Amino acid sequence: MRLGGRLAGAIEVLSDIETRRRPVADALKDWGLSHRFAGSGDRAAIGNIVYDALRMKLSHAFLMDDDSAHALGWAVLLRQWGYSADQLASEFDGDNFAPAPLSESQAQAFAGRNLADAPLHVQGDIPDWVEPAFEAAFGEDWLTEAKALATRPTLDLRVNTLKAHREKVLKALDRAGAVASPIARFGMRVPAGEGPSRLPNVTAELSFQKGWFEVQDEGSQIVADLVDAREGDQVLDFCAGGGGKTLAMAAAMNNKGQVHAYDSDRKRLAPIIERLKRAGTHNVQVHDALKSLNSLKEKFDRVLVDAPCTGTGTWRRRPDTKWRLTQRNLEERVIQQQDALTEASAYVKPGGSLLYVTCSVLPAENDAQVRAFCETNPQFEIVSALEDWKRLFGDKAPKPRSADGRTITLSPASMDTDGFFFCRMRRKTGTD
Repeated sequence: MRLGGRLAGAIEVLSDIETRRRPVADALKDWGLSHRFAGSGDRAAIGNIVYDALRMKLSHAFLMDDDSAHALGWAVLLRQWGYSADQLASEFDGDNFAPAPLSESQAQAFAGRNLADAPLHVQGDIPDWVEPAFEAAFGEDWLTEAKALATRPTLDLRVNTLKAHREKVLKALDRAGAVASPIARFGMRVPAGEGPSRLPNVTAELSFQKGWFEVQDEGSQIVADLVDAREGDQVLDFCAGGGGKTLAMAAAMNNKGQVHAYDSDRKRLAPIIERLKRAGTHNVQVHDALKSLNSLKEKFDRVLVDAPCTGTGTWRRRPDTKWRLTQRNLEERVIQQQDALTEASAYVKPGGSLLYVTCSVLPAENDAQVRAFCETNPQFEIVSALEDWKRLFGDKAPKPRSADGRTITLSPASMDTDGFFFCRMRRKTGTD
């Protein structure tokens, strides 16, 4: 397919997402199934246009004075992919599959508008109602942080130290362009592509099938490291999901001690079984029913609550969710987080740690949540995670954001990771 056909396909997908209010992955999959003539490179390019358009939906619409799928698709090529209007006119000349050209009003708007004149939430490409929360979280840097969440993410990988070391895996992934991550001790990174370029399919690599590495954002690796699971520990991953952090902790423990992985959603938990086998992990027990943990209350050294959240920290990877998020969604998540913390805290032994993690950057889900929990549950106290950061990642690593010198926030602008929040709470002993 030529560029015109690819743009037309992306506009079709964007229209489908807007009309049917469906996830971008589903819309792209259906388009591919109904256009089987499109090659893998075509599908990748169309996907890139769609994702780029959704990441910067508001600013594209402002500059075009039009929020239609047609305007958004054109804006991607003009703003993000480096084409000029003349270049595109020449490229599309004689292409029967190219979309309609820009209207006169769209072309005039794009030529004459200045993004600096737009409202700040439009400049940052975030919903207007979350702007106060971003400002509360990041202060005067909030716009920079918002803009960073509208960029393309890198492809991050974690070496499975049970089977390989980083140098060995980097050599195996040389053709994929993988390099050592800047912070995570066992991380690797493939830089984000530009324009139509596609990221390598690393899960098709023999080294992946052998269990040498897992796909995991560097921020997720970092917070799993901060749990500080050690050989011989008893650890509970209370909201384990697909098991990314479970696998990381089990590897850190060198298969010694035990990790109990629990999630109330059996569908989310299902992939963990195959992942554990591939990774060669032998110290994990998987639970899909809370009653199976009844005998283990107050037995765990560390309990991780990777809480259900709005996912605002993952907007680079899932930009469609940015525009579906509502105040009601946030309120529901806050309640779910409170419930998860309360349930999970019962399993922490005296002197043990309750670790709270979200992939959100909103204060209501993060600092406010842990402060409220400790006020309601005075047997728990927040312990600074900054010393652990220094010990694990060294003095030269970038310093994470911290609202109070105790909790930690990671973000694309400050850490070049997804957005994550981490807090360590200690359960007091009878002698405290």
